[in-house]
Amino acid sequence: MRHPECGTVQTPRVRSAQGGRVGPGELRARANGLDRAFVGFSIMNSEGIRKYPGPVQHSGKPVVKAAQRLNRSSGILAASVLLDSAVEHYRGSFHNPAMVTPIAISLVALLASAHGSRDGRQSTHATRNKIFWLTAATGLVGTGFHLYNVTKKPGGLSWQNLFYSGPLGAPAAIGLAGLFGLLAERVRDTPPTEDPKLLGKSAGRMLGLATAVSLLGTTAEAGLLHFRGAFHNPAMYLPVTMPPIAAALLVNAGLGPSRKKRLFTRNWLGLTSLMGVAGVGFHIFGVSRAMGGWRNWRQNMVDGPPIPAPPSFVGLALAGLAALGLMRAHPDD
Repeated sequence: MRHPECGTVQTPRVRSAQGGRVGPGELRARANGLDRAFVGFSIMNSEGIRKYPGPVQHSGKPVVKAAQRLNRSSGILAASVLLDSAVEHYRGSFHNPAMVTPIAISLVALLASAHGSRDGRQSTHATRNKIFWLTAATGLVGTGFHLYNVTKKPGGLSWQNLFYSGPLGAPAAIGLAGLFGLLAERVRDTPPTEDPKLLGKSAGRMLGLATAVSLLGTTAEAGLLHFRGAFHNPAMYLPVTMPPIAAALLVNAGLGPSRKKRLFTRNWLGLTSLMGVAGVGFHIFGVSRAMGGWRNWRQNMVDGPPIPAPPSFVGLALAGLAALGLMRAHPDD
């Protein structure tokens, strides 16, 4: 080290553990030892040898993507119920003040779902969570009201009353909108170091099974109304054949290996979604075939096939795709 006044070079004073001055030779030995230790640490690190591994950090993208898909599923179901219940309750002249409730709740659930579908955060949103709880409760109460209205008529639980009374599937669809919204919040709230769980089980598997049951329930409603229409168009068989196959495929995925790509199941869910879109066109055509066509839209929209109903299959197909994505991204086997 050069002295600032006289310009002479001085050796830095480093002392040993015994208090004596360390010479240049020992300094070089210490430096070589540090170099060897650094090289050894680098080799160990490159081989992945760690003595104290930290918790595994999962990427939050699959979880958030699945939650956003569930929010879209919930939103489509809410929109379908909003329009369908508005038409059906208009036909009933809103004779019961409670008939306004599903319209208002579905609208709020639709807005909450739209917000969730654009939310990239991996945490539960308190307001959305409350809205979806309210939506699910509304669907449960509404199903009880419709069941009561069917059974109180002469003949009780008969085909005639099931055909022409308030549809049991409509309030159940509100409940599904709330259910899938709640599932989206549960999945979204998964910590980065954990796999998504529902009721202590794999979220992907549980979601796939829930979607399968929902598909079967929606198929039963479509089958009832198409049976009332005597299946006069061969295309009316599609909503009672394609969704049950999709449900069976989801059950197989939920109970089988979670690492499989399930390309056939994904494609079949895509076809089920397209069927829901095509169903809107078929129902529009069915309204146009009634007397007066669209010139008499006020009567034909009320008495003809429900145009907002088929998109329910689109929403459920999205939920199934979300389940498959979670199973693939977070395998449990």
